[in-house]
Parts: sequence; structure tokens; C-alpha cells
Amino acid sequence: MDRQEKIARRAYAIWQSEGEPEGRAQENWHAAEELTAHEDKQMLATRPVDAGGDGVEPALAYENQGEFPTLTDQGEERSYPDPKLARGADPG
Repeated sequence: MDRQEKIARRAYAIWQSEGEPEGRAQENWHAAEELTAHEDKQMLATRPVDAGGDGVEPALAYENQGEFPTLTDQGEERSYPDPKLARGADPG
């Protein structure tokens, strides 16, 4: 079924669900277009990822190893002032 036919059927179903009122064809058509667009986007967003045919995505964590901060990058070596230096003592 092509897209225009899908929209037409959905607009007709909307019209019937509203009690078949007169003069709402354009509003029903726009509502059907929007619903169809959302449905199409949902199908695109939820389709499976093809990762070379085996169905498994590559492990990005292995590719990124070494790019993460270590404990020393987070201030592990010393995060407080030396009391001797604070009093003006010679650090050596």
C-alpha cells in the first residue's frame, strides 16, 4: 500500500470514528498525514541495526580505552594545601 492510500484509509477511519460529520475532510486528512508520519518515523527509529550481518554492534568501550580520566586526573595526588607552605616555610 502506498503512502497516499494509507493516509486516505486513515482519514476515512478518523471520519467514521467522529460520527461521519460534514465538512471535516481537510482536518481529518491532516490528522491522518501526521499519524502516518509518526508511524513511519517510529518504524525507522526501531528498525534493527545492521552491524555487518552478525547482529552485534561493535563495543565502543574497547575502541575508546585510554581516553577516560585516571585517578590522578581527578586530583588524587594532593587536594589540600601543605601546612608548611602555608606558614611560609621553605618547601625543601
